[in-house]
Formats: sequence, C-alpha cells, structure tokens
Amino acid sequence: MADRDDPHHQQARERFQALLEAGEEFDIRPIAPCEARRIEAGIFNYGSDINLGDTPFHVMGLERLVEEQPQDYIGKDALERLRTTGVDRKLVGIVLDGDELRAEMSEAWPVHRDGAQVGRMTDAVWSPGLKQNIGYVWVPIELAEPGTKLDVESENGPLTGTTAAIPFVDPKKEVPAGSLS
Repeated sequence: MADRDDPHHQQARERFQALLEAGEEFDIRPIAPCEARRIEAGIFNYGSDINLGDTPFHVMGLERLVEEQPQDYIGKDALERLRTTGVDRKLVGIVLDGDELRAEMSEAWPVHRDGAQVGRMTDAVWSPGLKQNIGYVWVPIELAEPGTKLDVESENGPLTGTTAAIPFVDPKKEVPAGSLS
C-alpha cells in the first residue's frame, strides 16, 4: 500500500483533486472500467465469469495459451489430459436479441435449451460499438459452437440469444486503441 506521507502519493492526490475540480461543472467523476469494452475484448472477471475450477481449455479463445512443451510444470498432467479428452463445458460469447439492456447483472442468469436448463449466463451488457447486447455464457461443450440458439431467464423476463465467438471485437488486436465507438 502506498505511504500517504510519500511526496509522490501526495502529488498524485493533488492532481486527482485538481481533475475533479476542473470537471465539476460537467459532473465528471471517477467510475469503474467500461464493462462493454471488457466483454467486447474477451476479458474475464475472476470469481464471476471464471474460477479456480476452470482451465484455458474451458474458455473459448484461451486454448491457445496452453502450448505443448517438453518442460514439466505444475498442472501439466491435468492440462495434457484435458487436451486429449476434451472438456465437458465451455464459456462462450452470446448475443442477446431485444432492446438495450439497462442494468448490469447482479447474479448469474439460468440458460435453457428446449425447455431444460443447460447453463448460466455470467455477464451481459449493451455494446454501444456493436449496437447489440452481448455477454458470456457457460454451456455444455455440445452447445458451445457459435450459432446455437438459447433461452435466458433474466431479471427482467425471458430473453433469446445465440452463442458467439469471443472476443467479440478485434480478435487479432489490429484495431488501434480508441478507434472503436
């Protein structure tokens, strides 16, 4: 933790206060990171989207991080076993039909297929850049391919959606930062 008596800490506090005061007439204030950008980019929240029981093989797009290598490392046997046998479930993207979602999720939403619960949605948000509702959903591996239709029980009533690849935006990181709306 920063020492509050440190001159750099004091200077940072003064600059932050000056910014707040300069933006006061415009009601500028600090906020959390942009949830839409996080989900568009395929960035996950530990504890809600993923947890200790999940491996890169369980999360769409992260499989590429498990390289085959001769060196030994903690967890290698388990990961190599998953590489061979596959996983039973996967976190994938979902595009939700309907009007702009107005509230952030406070808890996971149940996800159904053909009337049976098959998974859970961990996050959803309106993407201004994509002009659609997007989110993350855990589904059985047989439903993980993009294009699978799902029904979602939201806090505001039933929704329909279609699984999608993640990241939603710029998977090769070729778009310059700040150029997405």
